Amino acid sequence: MAENLIIHTGSKEEKYRELLPQLHSLVSTEADLIANLANMAAALKQTFGFFWVGFYLVKGEELVLGPFQGPIACTRIRFGRGVCGTAWKEARTLIVPDVEQFPGHIACSSDSKSEIVVPILKQGKVVGVLDIDSDTLDSFDTIDARYLEEICTYIVL
Repeated sequence: MAENLIIHTGSKEEKYRELLPQLHSLVSTEADLIANLANMAAALKQTFGFFWVGFYLVKGEELVLGPFQGPIACTRIRFGRGVCGTAWKEARTLIVPDVEQFPGHIACSSDSKSEIVVPILKQGKVVGVLDIDSDTLDSFDTIDARYLEEICTYIVL
């Protein structure tokens, strides 16, 4: 894949189906983790227009901000705190239709209204998370979860 994505207009699922092979091709030929995470974040933001897309990587007892696209973000998130820390603790994807209703939500941006967080697993252990925020309520569903979970399998740590 060159530096251009080819995504036609269509349903959310159709866009994911076009994006996935392009992302896989892009990251499978590059060994650098940061480059791959940066391109993945950019591709997801470009394709779907999400408010914020980024990665947090596990470092000790915290998630530390990695490559992202969007406004300035929280730099460190403790284990079990907020949506990201909870997804890490529970090792499962969390879909939050209204972040204001999530107990312990960390408001990195007051413009964030809904969120999905997908754990990145290596040998069954969470090594990071993909975090996506929307500036509208109820933006994410099982379609997002399914395809974003697949995208996270492309990440080699």
